[in-house]
Amino acid sequence: MLTALAAAPAASMAQTRKPNFVFLFADDMGWGDVGFNGRKEWSTPNLDKLGREGTIFDRWYTACPLCAPSRAALMTGKYNIHNGVRNNSMDLPATEVTVAEALKAQGYRTALFGKWHKGRMADGGFLHPLDQGFDETFGYLDALHAWEHFPKKLWRGREEQPVKGYSCDLLADEAVRFIGENRNNPFLLYVPFIEPHFLIEAPEEDVARFKGKFSEKDPSKPFNANYAAMITRLDRAIGRIVAAIDQAGLGRDTVIVFTSDNGATFEKGNEGASNFHDSNRPFRGQKRSLEEGGIREPGIVRWTGHVPAGKRSTVPMHNIDILPTFVAAAGSKPDPAWKVDGANMLDVWLGRSNGPERTLFWDFRIEGVDMAAAMRGDHKLLVVGGHRSLYNVRTDPGERRTLGPEMPDLFKQLDGELKAWLATEVKR
Repeated sequence: MLTALAAAPAASMAQTRKPNFVFLFADDMGWGDVGFNGRKEWSTPNLDKLGREGTIFDRWYTACPLCAPSRAALMTGKYNIHNGVRNNSMDLPATEVTVAEALKAQGYRTALFGKWHKGRMADGGFLHPLDQGFDETFGYLDALHAWEHFPKKLWRGREEQPVKGYSCDLLADEAVRFIGENRNNPFLLYVPFIEPHFLIEAPEEDVARFKGKFSEKDPSKPFNANYAAMITRLDRAIGRIVAAIDQAGLGRDTVIVFTSDNGATFEKGNEGASNFHDSNRPFRGQKRSLEEGGIREPGIVRWTGHVPAGKRSTVPMHNIDILPTFVAAAGSKPDPAWKVDGANMLDVWLGRSNGPERTLFWDFRIEGVDMAAAMRGDHKLLVVGGHRSLYNVRTDPGERRTLGPEMPDLFKQLDGELKAWLATEVKR
């Protein structure tokens, strides 16, 4: 349910037009899969250029190390214990306000091209993204369909239609068209790609560049080469979208954000590719884990002339911050009735502030996993099966040296805050 946006504070940025927003979302990409974070085995020139033109955030966090909950938190600005999506089978409730609904109420044209990841409501149905603030959609509605990088059909709105091509190219085609058609109007363009999530497959011309470069369990099935090819193909697709923004003269009017839904996976469907490439390096953990490898993602923000260029920031960012920050950049603020958990980080993006003093939280107690975490500044309390460890993730990014005995007061504080936060879960 969408109520009126609260009036913008007087200190909001004055500008001649509201900025556009382009949110580029990779799927199961590790922090170490991109050149700007040190990858040498393949190149990501377009993402690296985006980072040079904007600010790279070394500590960008997802809300949950799993597809649907991660996306639900991004859409709502709320932790998963508050937005009703705890696992991949839950559908985002109609009562939740999405960033698309929030911006549409301010006159934005809104589009989603890519993976929605529907759940199931009690009656077996689901709520379509067209019913949650998006004016147009193209791509995948469910998770299994989104395994297909060479899809035969995709959903345009509520109608399935035949397609031919590689997934990220098809989505980039739509994004480029949308930018051209809406260059004179403020817009939100959300592009949740499916690379490099399994299936591990890429166009043969891209795979050929990497065949023989990596050892393979079975040379006839070069999954490690395919994985590298998926990321480089994705990089080119992202380059096309950014180029469309710049060629339309919209660079100074468009906030571009790039990150991933969660860390790289070591699951069977990945065929060992992320493991071989050590995609989450230098961190421990993977998708479905609250160690840094599961929740810490590559992150870039570019807004030409506004966000500092060529900067690396260590301020923790969280995907629940996207809704309040986008709304603030558009000149307003979320209605208190939405109960948004995220913070307006616009001044951090603009290089004016180091952000609020706050504790961030995570919960992953599903699928036989029992994990929770609380982070304040550089320190993170990680709870695994009831066992609590305190780490400094700046000096010990591999989470190997527990600090609980040396910092008992902070250990106790974070433990208490985490327990109190878990008790706020909204039962659905």
